[in-house]
Amino acid sequence: MTPLDAELDRERAYHEVCREAMAAMVAGAAEHVLTGADVSASGADAEALGYTLRSRAREMDELPDTPLFFGRLDFVGTEAAGEHRGGCYHIGRRRIGTDPAVPPLVVDWRAPISRAFYRASARDPQGVAIRRRFGWAPWSTGAAEDLTSLEDEHLAAHPEPNAADAGGAGAILASEIGRPRVGPMRDIVATIQPEQDDLVRRDPSASICVQGAPGTGKTAVGLHRAAYLLYTYPQRVQRAGLLIVGPNRAFLRYISEVLPALGETGIRQATIDDEVGRHPVGARDEPAAEVVKHDPRMATVLRRALYARVVAPKEPVAVPDGSYRRRIALDELTRIVDGVRAEDAPYQVGRERIRARAVALLQRQAERNSGPPTGDWLRRMGRSKAVGGFVDHCWPRVHPEQVLAELLGDSQVLAAAADGILTADEQRAIRWTRPPRSWRSARWTAADLVLLDEVGGLIERPPTYGHVVVDEAQDLSPMQCRALARRIGSGSVTVLGDLAQGTTPWSARTWPELLAHLGRPEAEVAPLTVGFRVPAVIVALANRLLAGLDVDVPAARSLREDGELTIREVADPVAATVEAVRAALGRPGSIGVIADGARTQALGAALADADVATTTADAPDPTGAVRVTVLPATLAKGLEYDHVVVVEPAAIVAAEARGAGRLYVVLTRAVSRLHILHNRPLPALLREALK
Repeated sequence: MTPLDAELDRERAYHEVCREAMAAMVAGAAEHVLTGADVSASGADAEALGYTLRSRAREMDELPDTPLFFGRLDFVGTEAAGEHRGGCYHIGRRRIGTDPAVPPLVVDWRAPISRAFYRASARDPQGVAIRRRFGWAPWSTGAAEDLTSLEDEHLAAHPEPNAADAGGAGAILASEIGRPRVGPMRDIVATIQPEQDDLVRRDPSASICVQGAPGTGKTAVGLHRAAYLLYTYPQRVQRAGLLIVGPNRAFLRYISEVLPALGETGIRQATIDDEVGRHPVGARDEPAAEVVKHDPRMATVLRRALYARVVAPKEPVAVPDGSYRRRIALDELTRIVDGVRAEDAPYQVGRERIRARAVALLQRQAERNSGPPTGDWLRRMGRSKAVGGFVDHCWPRVHPEQVLAELLGDSQVLAAAADGILTADEQRAIRWTRPPRSWRSARWTAADLVLLDEVGGLIERPPTYGHVVVDEAQDLSPMQCRALARRIGSGSVTVLGDLAQGTTPWSARTWPELLAHLGRPEAEVAPLTVGFRVPAVIVALANRLLAGLDVDVPAARSLREDGELTIREVADPVAATVEAVRAALGRPGSIGVIADGARTQALGAALADADVATTTADAPDPTGAVRVTVLPATLAKGLEYDHVVVVEPAAIVAAEARGAGRLYVVLTRAVSRLHILHNRPLPALLREALK
């Protein structure tokens, strides 16, 4: 037996010890649910304890079956290692131990000591003598025999000779990064790079914006930052909640297993439409109307429309009070309304303030006559018909739907609210040509729901989250950003995106502008330019496309030299696609066939006729058995496939106003091989890039 084989056997045996300890932790969590029910406590305390214990038991039981560690740190036996002098720590996705009072068998990757696993180097060993990486069989559930290799990096002098050396640092890391993509997105906890780790571990109060070129891992950074914050600052983040915002449901399905794999469950993952979805979408805007509704000027128009309902009082208030008749003069009521209006509080708060201040004036009158009134008296005054009539007249109760329906359905209301803000053409674009009989029966568009959220936020502020992660943020409109800003509140945000991948009519050209709409103009913009997913040959093509995209972003570079790029002019793109997919099925990994939306149905039918099983981005195969996905270019953002077949790039560009950005997205979805098929001339953007 070689020294390497002997060391692998020792590590496999250690993994079995960890597995037994993990099983005991799961069983212990379930046992605590039963024993906790017998704890004597008040009803509220018992309920809180029970919820905590049940939640922990459920989380432990739902943990996916994966290898329990992926790395190990051996520290030097000198002062350079500080408190970890001579220590040895296995690093995994979560802490595993037999007792909280003794050192764990496996250290959580988010623990402070694990930082050295990602940051230590020969230049700065941070007290680490050896960093070990473990190679597990693909899709391993943690069986000991799946531990197939190990690799040691000697970062500093070690007092003992190393027991095994797997023959050169980097092979396991490269193999893990290049593993075929089948099924949902995987975590990158074993392959986080120093610049990524720096972003993941930022302070929870810091808002950051990651400008990430394709394949640089920006989505993974955002998800791992969420997991890090939940682990490191549980009271601060978990209490207020954490929100992950993605561009569409296909993307959310793709990333859905990352946080559970890292031990974090119950995290809300939603699209912006989910967040603002007060009603089902029942209508569609014309493009011109959609652009106006997403424009930030609409915030001012809506504020005007709402506060146009606030009017001056018409008469004094007189409230019967036993033998007295309490009165508030008209000028005093006017001062109350003007004063509250100047405070710029939410509309509903303003409504309650004018009521409270009117009652306070009545209270002072009562105190002069008969001393301090009781609480019942104050509540009776606030509910009195006279005070209620004053409030309803000057500051009427209102629904967001009522405000928006009257704005869009009444040309005079719209003209007054939009005066000096929207042009006559813009007003015509958003005005309803056939208003509904009532605002209660209105059919709303997706853009209308964003406007309703704006009005709702003016009336009453929504609950906020402790931290929000926003992916593909470059495509958010200013009004969508404002909706998220209301939910961020005083919390922090991680913004992820790539200006070069902007595809909506309102896509951001610069980050400062978008961050201002998110309410975080001070957020640091951090570029990620080193790619681990997209091969160098594809990155080089993407870099040449940047010149035609009207954005200023740094070019990327890839650490992968194993990619393939094929561009073919064909007589029949559909038949050529079937041929290309058949060839790709002879190699491992997933296959994405991407075309303009009008072409995908024909491509799917042709592949079915050729007995090639396919799935769609909207309904992927969770088992990974069906390797071919046919999807429109509009759903490709954020997804990745080992082999990508792009059909008729010119049609993709022509399908929408920001078609060049869409093509850039499509061409950067390939992890290993990119195959471009065309019959029509290639779009100018791509022809220039190929020169």
